[in-house]
Amino acid sequence: MGIMAATPQTASATIDDCRRAARILRETPGRLGSVVHLDSERADDVVISADLHGHRINFTRILRTAELRLRPRRHLILQEVCHGGPEYPGDGGCMSHLLLEDVARRVIEFPGRVHFILGNHEFAELTDFPIRKGHQMLNLMFRRGTETFYGPAASSVRSAYLDFLRACPLAVRLANGVLISHSLPEPLSAPIDRKRLEQPLEELDLTPAGPVFSMLWGRDYRPGTAEAFARAVDARVLIHGHEPCDAGFLVPNAMQIILDSSHHAACCLTVRVDEVANHRAMVERIQHLDAPEPSNGSGRPRGG
Repeated sequence: MGIMAATPQTASATIDDCRRAARILRETPGRLGSVVHLDSERADDVVISADLHGHRINFTRILRTAELRLRPRRHLILQEVCHGGPEYPGDGGCMSHLLLEDVARRVIEFPGRVHFILGNHEFAELTDFPIRKGHQMLNLMFRRGTETFYGPAASSVRSAYLDFLRACPLAVRLANGVLISHSLPEPLSAPIDRKRLEQPLEELDLTPAGPVFSMLWGRDYRPGTAEAFARAVDARVLIHGHEPCDAGFLVPNAMQIILDSSHHAACCLTVRVDEVANHRAMVERIQHLDAPEPSNGSGRPRGG
């Protein structure tokens, strides 16, 4: 099977889209530093999805569930689309860069309503931090896919990708105290709190020794860890992605909800901005996307 390469016009349009989406993310109303604040003046509810890792079927189902065109006061949170999913023939790399472009287009289509929060795999692309799953270097697969599709324009397209990723917030905070972020820091890592999240990121924050790295890679879901992070960021309920969940979601303690949108049991969750933050009630409303398992290998690289 042959793959049609992008034209110079396609590359130029992609670069423009990513640059424009980056500006929209940076200028999102309610954004303070790396956090977007949502209250009932700006939104009725928020559809929260989790890691997609190139899974286009589930991406389409999430958009269908959100009904953004029909519900002008609904917002959508997306995260972690890079790495995984279908590959170009002949060792041509990963096609998930195309899903990243589609996210940028949704940000443009619904400005201020589609929030793409930074995940550890996007962070890895942004900082050249290597991720290996199985026998593949995922960063290399992502770059190879971009080069397969864009040819000589790949370097310019990648620069636009990185501008878009650099503009992503780390979290979305609802007025009722729900905080949505990719994960949470390990207890002994570089600390991060609400004040730090509400300040612009510095270059040192994006190093492996910095607080952002730990916040995106942390996997300590013990109650004490969740409670400590919730106190630090002034949250009542924490909603994350990052962790593979065979059932599509995980409830590790009475404060956290972990969603997984990357496979056949994929889930999302709709939360009203003005509702009381009730962890148990939110767990009961988790929704399965019911996407059939695709035959082309379009799922996450297991392990987050």
